[in-house]
Amino acid sequence: MATSDPVYLRVVEDIRRQINDGSLPPGAPIPSRAQLTRKYQVGETAARHALRVLAGEGLIIGRVGSGHYVRERPDLTSLHRWRFLDHPAPFAADLQSQGRRVTWDWHSEPTEAGPDLARRLRIGESTALTKTRYIFRGDGRPLQLATSYEPREFAAHSEEERRSLVARMYAHGIKITEIVESVHTRIPRPAESDALDLAAGVHVLHVERTHWAGDRPVETSDIVIPGDRFRITYSMPV
Repeated sequence: MATSDPVYLRVVEDIRRQINDGSLPPGAPIPSRAQLTRKYQVGETAARHALRVLAGEGLIIGRVGSGHYVRERPDLTSLHRWRFLDHPAPFAADLQSQGRRVTWDWHSEPTEAGPDLARRLRIGESTALTKTRYIFRGDGRPLQLATSYEPREFAAHSEEERRSLVARMYAHGIKITEIVESVHTRIPRPAESDALDLAAGVHVLHVERTHWAGDRPVETSDIVIPGDRFRITYSMPV
Protein backbone atom coordinates (compact mmCIF):
# COMPACT_ATOMS: atom_id res chain seq x y z
CA MET A 1 0.00 0.00 0.00
CA ALA A 2 1.33 3.44 -0.88
CA THR A 3 2.80 5.44 1.99
CA SER A 4 0.45 8.31 1.11
CA ASP A 5 -2.59 6.18 2.03
CA PRO A 6 -4.22 6.92 5.40
CA VAL A 7 -2.79 4.86 8.24
CA TYR A 8 -6.16 3.30 9.12
CA LEU A 9 -6.31 1.59 5.70
CA ARG A 10 -3.49 -0.76 6.82
CA VAL A 11 -5.75 -1.98 9.58
CA VAL A 12 -8.81 -2.23 7.33
CA GLU A 13 -6.93 -4.14 4.63
CA ASP A 14 -5.46 -6.69 7.06
CA ILE A 15 -8.70 -7.40 8.92
CA ARG A 16 -10.66 -7.54 5.67
CA ARG A 17 -8.16 -10.10 4.35
CA GLN A 18 -8.52 -12.23 7.48
CA ILE A 19 -12.30 -12.18 7.21
CA ASN A 20 -12.29 -13.05 3.51
CA ASP A 21 -9.79 -15.91 3.85
CA GLY A 22 -11.51 -17.33 6.92
CA SER A 23 -8.78 -16.57 9.44
CA LEU A 24 -11.47 -14.60 11.26
CA PRO A 25 -14.63 -16.72 10.83
CA PRO A 26 -18.21 -15.47 11.32
CA GLY A 27 -18.82 -14.64 14.96
CA ALA A 28 -15.12 -14.20 15.78
CA PRO A 29 -14.28 -11.18 17.97
CA ILE A 30 -12.41 -8.26 16.43
CA PRO A 31 -9.56 -6.75 18.50
CA SER A 32 -10.57 -3.74 20.55
CA ARG A 33 -9.36 -0.25 19.70
CA ALA A 34 -6.64 -0.54 22.31
CA GLN A 35 -5.51 -3.89 20.90
CA LEU A 36 -5.52 -2.49 17.35
CA THR A 37 -3.35 0.48 18.35
CA ARG A 38 -0.76 -1.89 19.87
CA LYS A 39 -0.84 -4.50 17.10
CA TYR A 40 -0.68 -2.10 14.16
CA GLN A 41 1.20 0.75 15.83
CA VAL A 42 -1.49 3.29 14.98
CA GLY A 43 -3.30 5.95 16.97
CA GLU A 44 -6.69 5.46 18.57
CA THR A 45 -8.34 7.69 15.97
CA ALA A 46 -7.04 5.45 13.17
CA ALA A 47 -8.20 2.33 15.01
CA ARG A 48 -11.66 3.80 15.55
CA HIS A 49 -11.93 4.84 11.91
CA ALA A 50 -10.85 1.37 10.73
CA LEU A 51 -13.62 -0.25 12.77
CA ARG A 52 -16.12 2.24 11.37
CA VAL A 53 -15.08 1.43 7.78
CA LEU A 54 -15.30 -2.34 8.35
CA ALA A 55 -18.75 -1.95 9.92
CA GLY A 56 -19.81 0.27 6.99
CA GLU A 57 -18.75 -2.49 4.58
CA GLY A 58 -20.96 -4.93 6.47
CA LEU A 59 -17.99 -7.11 7.47
CA ILE A 60 -18.26 -6.61 11.23
CA ILE A 61 -21.04 -5.74 13.63
CA GLY A 62 -20.83 -3.91 16.93
CA ARG A 63 -22.53 -5.08 20.10
CA VAL A 64 -23.04 -2.58 22.89
CA GLY A 65 -20.74 -3.31 25.82
CA SER A 66 -19.19 -6.29 24.06
CA GLY A 67 -17.15 -5.03 21.10
CA HIS A 68 -17.10 -5.93 17.44
CA TYR A 69 -17.53 -9.33 15.80
CA VAL A 70 -17.28 -10.76 12.29
CA ARG A 71 -20.75 -10.58 10.81
CA GLU A 72 -22.55 -13.83 10.07
CA ARG A 73 -23.07 -14.45 6.36
CA PRO A 74 -26.51 -15.93 5.78
CA ASP A 75 -27.10 -18.43 3.00
CA LEU A 76 -28.60 -16.70 -0.01
CA THR A 77 -32.13 -17.72 -1.01
CA SER A 78 -32.76 -18.00 -4.75
CA LEU A 79 -35.60 -15.98 -6.23
CA HIS A 80 -36.78 -17.63 -9.43
CA ARG A 81 -38.07 -14.79 -11.57
CA TRP A 82 -39.93 -16.93 -14.13
CA ARG A 83 -42.12 -18.80 -11.63
CA PHE A 84 -45.67 -18.00 -10.51
CA LEU A 85 -46.22 -15.12 -12.93
CA ASP A 86 -49.98 -15.76 -12.69
CA HIS A 87 -49.95 -15.36 -8.88
CA PRO A 88 -50.98 -12.05 -7.23
CA ALA A 89 -47.63 -12.06 -5.40
CA PRO A 90 -45.00 -14.07 -7.34
CA PHE A 91 -42.31 -13.31 -4.74
CA ALA A 92 -44.44 -14.76 -1.93
CA ALA A 93 -45.48 -17.77 -4.00
CA ASP A 94 -41.85 -18.56 -4.86
CA LEU A 95 -40.74 -18.48 -1.22
CA GLN A 96 -43.81 -20.43 -0.10
CA SER A 97 -42.87 -23.15 -2.59
CA GLN A 98 -39.51 -23.32 -0.79
CA GLY A 99 -41.18 -23.86 2.57
CA ARG A 100 -41.19 -20.24 3.78
CA ARG A 101 -44.21 -18.63 5.39
CA VAL A 102 -44.73 -15.26 3.70
CA THR A 103 -47.29 -12.53 4.33
CA TRP A 104 -47.68 -9.13 2.73
CA ASP A 105 -49.42 -5.82 3.18
CA TRP A 106 -50.25 -3.32 0.46
CA HIS A 107 -51.67 0.16 0.13
CA SER A 108 -52.81 1.96 -3.02
CA GLU A 109 -53.12 5.69 -3.69
CA PRO A 110 -53.51 7.96 -6.72
CA THR A 111 -50.50 9.73 -8.19
CA GLU A 112 -49.32 11.42 -11.38
CA ALA A 113 -46.72 9.94 -13.67
CA GLY A 114 -44.04 12.63 -13.57
CA PRO A 115 -40.95 12.51 -15.83
CA ASP A 116 -39.48 9.11 -14.89
CA LEU A 117 -42.70 7.11 -14.95
CA ALA A 118 -43.83 8.91 -18.10
CA ARG A 119 -40.67 7.66 -19.80
CA ARG A 120 -41.09 4.13 -18.49
CA LEU A 121 -44.78 3.86 -19.38
CA ARG A 122 -44.65 6.03 -22.53
CA ILE A 123 -47.37 8.34 -21.29
CA GLY A 124 -47.80 12.02 -20.49
CA GLU A 125 -46.30 13.36 -17.27
CA SER A 126 -49.72 14.38 -15.92
CA THR A 127 -51.34 10.97 -16.58
CA ALA A 128 -53.24 9.63 -13.57
CA LEU A 129 -51.74 6.44 -12.14
CA THR A 130 -52.40 4.16 -9.23
CA LYS A 131 -49.39 3.66 -6.98
CA THR A 132 -49.35 0.55 -4.81
CA ARG A 133 -46.76 -0.09 -2.11
CA TYR A 134 -46.09 -3.62 -0.85
CA ILE A 135 -44.04 -4.99 2.03
CA PHE A 136 -43.42 -8.73 2.22
CA ARG A 137 -42.49 -10.50 5.45
CA GLY A 138 -41.28 -13.97 6.29
CA ASP A 139 -41.99 -15.12 9.85
CA GLY A 140 -42.51 -11.47 10.71
CA ARG A 141 -39.19 -10.32 9.24
CA PRO A 142 -39.27 -7.84 6.32
CA LEU A 143 -38.04 -9.44 3.09
CA GLN A 144 -38.94 -7.21 0.15
CA LEU A 145 -40.35 -3.81 -0.75
CA ALA A 146 -42.17 -3.16 -4.01
CA THR A 147 -43.89 -0.15 -5.53
CA SER A 148 -46.11 -0.66 -8.58
CA TYR A 149 -47.48 1.96 -10.99
CA GLU A 150 -50.23 1.39 -13.51
CA PRO A 151 -52.81 3.51 -15.35
CA ARG A 152 -55.77 4.28 -13.10
CA GLU A 153 -58.29 2.41 -15.25
CA PHE A 154 -56.42 -0.90 -14.83
CA ALA A 155 -55.78 -0.85 -11.08
CA ALA A 156 -57.48 -3.17 -8.61
CA HIS A 157 -59.93 -1.41 -6.30
CA SER A 158 -60.69 -4.00 -3.64
CA GLU A 159 -59.32 -7.15 -2.04
CA GLU A 160 -61.60 -9.26 -4.26
CA GLU A 161 -60.03 -7.72 -7.38
CA ARG A 162 -56.49 -8.35 -6.18
CA ARG A 163 -55.78 -10.97 -8.83
CA SER A 164 -52.53 -11.36 -10.68
CA LEU A 165 -51.64 -8.44 -12.92
CA VAL A 166 -51.70 -10.77 -15.92
CA ALA A 167 -55.27 -11.84 -15.09
CA ARG A 168 -56.48 -8.30 -14.39
CA MET A 169 -55.06 -6.99 -17.65
CA TYR A 170 -56.65 -9.87 -19.55
CA ALA A 171 -60.01 -8.89 -18.04
CA HIS A 172 -59.51 -5.49 -19.70
CA GLY A 173 -58.79 -7.17 -23.03
CA ILE A 174 -55.02 -6.69 -22.71
CA LYS A 175 -52.68 -9.65 -23.09
CA ILE A 176 -49.28 -9.40 -21.41
CA THR A 177 -46.67 -10.56 -23.90
CA GLU A 178 -43.41 -9.78 -22.13
CA ILE A 179 -41.99 -8.90 -18.71
CA VAL A 180 -38.71 -6.98 -18.75
CA GLU A 181 -36.52 -6.65 -15.66
CA SER A 182 -33.44 -4.49 -15.19
CA VAL A 183 -31.36 -5.20 -12.06
CA HIS A 184 -28.70 -3.15 -10.32
CA THR A 185 -27.23 -2.88 -6.84
CA ARG A 186 -27.20 0.32 -4.85
CA ILE A 187 -26.91 1.77 -1.37
CA PRO A 188 -30.30 1.63 0.36
CA ARG A 189 -32.13 4.82 1.25
CA PRO A 190 -32.57 5.39 5.01
CA ALA A 191 -36.27 4.54 4.88
CA GLU A 192 -35.48 1.28 3.05
CA SER A 193 -32.82 0.34 5.61
CA ASP A 194 -35.35 0.85 8.37
CA ALA A 195 -38.18 -0.96 6.59
CA LEU A 196 -36.00 -3.97 5.70
CA ASP A 197 -34.01 -3.96 8.96
CA LEU A 198 -30.70 -3.89 7.08
CA ALA A 199 -27.33 -4.07 8.80
CA ALA A 200 -24.81 -1.34 8.08
CA GLY A 201 -22.99 -1.79 4.78
CA VAL A 202 -25.61 -4.04 3.17
CA HIS A 203 -26.62 -3.01 -0.34
CA VAL A 204 -29.93 -3.78 -1.98
CA LEU A 205 -30.87 -5.31 -5.31
CA HIS A 206 -33.13 -2.92 -7.21
CA VAL A 207 -35.30 -4.56 -9.86
CA GLU A 208 -37.07 -2.28 -12.32
CA ARG A 209 -39.80 -4.46 -13.80
CA THR A 210 -42.19 -3.57 -16.63
CA HIS A 211 -45.11 -5.55 -18.05
CA TRP A 212 -45.59 -5.12 -21.79
CA ALA A 213 -48.57 -5.80 -24.03
CA GLY A 214 -46.97 -5.90 -27.45
CA ASP A 215 -45.19 -2.57 -27.81
CA ARG A 216 -47.13 -0.91 -24.98
CA PRO A 217 -45.87 -0.83 -21.36
CA VAL A 218 -48.90 -1.21 -19.07
CA GLU A 219 -47.31 -1.45 -15.61
CA THR A 220 -43.94 -0.75 -14.06
CA SER A 221 -42.55 -1.54 -10.62
CA ASP A 222 -39.56 -0.81 -8.41
CA ILE A 223 -38.65 -3.85 -6.31
CA VAL A 224 -36.10 -3.60 -3.49
CA ILE A 225 -34.50 -6.79 -2.14
CA PRO A 226 -31.82 -7.16 0.60
CA GLY A 227 -28.56 -8.04 -1.13
CA ASP A 228 -27.33 -10.18 1.76
CA ARG A 229 -30.34 -12.53 1.81
CA PHE A 230 -31.24 -13.30 -1.79
CA ARG A 231 -29.83 -14.12 -5.19
CA ILE A 232 -31.92 -13.53 -8.32
CA THR A 233 -32.16 -16.47 -10.71
CA TYR A 234 -33.38 -16.30 -14.30
CA SER A 235 -34.20 -19.02 -16.81
CA MET A 236 -33.64 -18.34 -20.51
CA PRO A 237 -35.06 -21.09 -22.73
CA VAL A 238 -33.03 -21.80 -25.86
